[in-house]
Amino acid sequence: MPISPREESELINLVREVARKEISPRFRRLLPDAIRSKATFDDLVTEADIACENAITAAVMELMPDAAVVGEEAVAADGRVIDRIAEAQRAVIIDPVDGTWNFANGLATHGVLLAVTEDRDTVFGLLYDPVMDDWILARRGGGSWYCTPDGEPVKLQVSRDKALEDMTGFASAFNFPPLRRSAASQALLGFSRAYSLRCACHEYRVLVQGQVDFMINASAKPWDHAAGALALQEAGGAVGMLDGRDYSPLIKDGCILAANSERALEAIRSHLRQHL
Repeated sequence: MPISPREESELINLVREVARKEISPRFRRLLPDAIRSKATFDDLVTEADIACENAITAAVMELMPDAAVVGEEAVAADGRVIDRIAEAQRAVIIDPVDGTWNFANGLATHGVLLAVTEDRDTVFGLLYDPVMDDWILARRGGGSWYCTPDGEPVKLQVSRDKALEDMTGFASAFNFPPLRRSAASQALLGFSRAYSLRCACHEYRVLVQGQVDFMINASAKPWDHAAGALALQEAGGAVGMLDGRDYSPLIKDGCILAANSERALEAIRSHLRQHL
């Protein structure tokens, strides 16, 4: 059963409300014992991540009692949770604080990502900025839209197509495994510019709004990409994997390529394969 307009509205409202209660009051006010590392020293989780995910999960279970909920921190606690995306008819995928390193270090470039899948396909995506209280939403077949609490939604369109050497976008060699970082660095010199915001939510937002041309990310976690990939596709862009696979929220590993067109995606894939 497709997600209804009422469900869309309630999901947006609950994310805004939870962010107001659990994220914003902690921003630049976290005590040292409210932050800890997970897999690596810079892979952080804070009490805001936990509180936000718990609150969104509880609200989603009330709104959509038949949906499976897959949150980043729930998967960190039990890796089997991620399999619910493949198993459930409907799943809600949550990144409660995307860009946690930024958030924990007092940087405003963080957000909340939420995606809904139906039969393993992403049908709704929300990319929310709790600092500015604005968001990008995407519907399968319904476009990508920039939204504010009081304004009319603005339909989004990706940047114009251009040669690879003229492209600007988001990528970091440090996002690749250590043995591939040198080669990745060389590959990135083929673009006009490559930046990193350390936040998939805002990197996708900038890409979907046509302000950059690509994003390359060697970590394919669905909570980082499901919402943004849909938003990009609905704005006229393309998403795929470096190894040639089509992107799917079921993918757990590999390098994601996101670009403003299918042609650009293939050009980036060909360029990276020459180096990696």
